[in-house]
Amino acid sequence: MNSKIPQEIQRVNPSNMAPPGGHYSHASIASGLVFISGQLPITPSGELLNQASFEEQVKQTLSNVKAVLEAAGSSVAQLVQVRVYITSIGNWPSFNQIYKEWAGQSLPARAVVPVPELHYGFSIEVEAVGVV
Repeated sequence: MNSKIPQEIQRVNPSNMAPPGGHYSHASIASGLVFISGQLPITPSGELLNQASFEEQVKQTLSNVKAVLEAAGSSVAQLVQVRVYITSIGNWPSFNQIYKEWAGQSLPARAVVPVPELHYGFSIEVEAVGVV
């Protein structure tokens, strides 16, 4: 006989970030893991950085990932997996250098996926899973 164990799920929407642009939360916490929704280069005030340089977009996106992790009680050091979507694989070296500085000693599993386009004309989107 299979019995279902009820599980608490927490939603995380930090007040120091722009609210989600759709019907989702910035993160969900379940079973000791935090699942970060795809983060885009949007400033805390809601400014879309779609006209900014790729490097500026990367820095804002990673800053958003970090803010959500911290609001969930986690950190960059507790990342388990990161998935990155970029619109030009030619930007991979630049992304990798900025990411290396941001992640420091943390070496989570990672995938960088080239895609034809992203919402609002952004060049990058990052989703992640961490431990809380």
